[in-house]
Amino acid sequence: MGKLAWKILGTGGPILAGIIATKLVDTVWAKAGQDEVNPKNPDAPVVKALTYAAVMGLAVGAARTLAERQAAQYYRRSAGHLPKDIRTEPV
Repeated sequence: MGKLAWKILGTGGPILAGIIATKLVDTVWAKAGQDEVNPKNPDAPVVKALTYAAVMGLAVGAARTLAERQAAQYYRRSAGHLPKDIRTEPV
C-alpha cells in the first residue's frame, strides 16, 4: 500500500465521516424539535447558535478523528506499518 492509497484513505474517510456527522446532527436537531439555526446569522438566538455550533463541532471532529484512526489501522494491517505522516517519532 503506497502513499497514494494513504492519501485517499486518510483524506476521503474523514471527509465522508464529517459529511455523515453533519447530516446526523441536523436530523437529530430537527427531531428534537429545534428550529433550523444558522450560527452565522446575527438574528439567531446566541445560546441556540452556540449550542448548535458546539454540538456540530464535537460530532464532526469526533467522526473525522475516528475515521482517520480506522484508516490508519487498516493501512497498518495492509502494509505492515503506519503511514509516514502518522508514525510517532521519539522526541
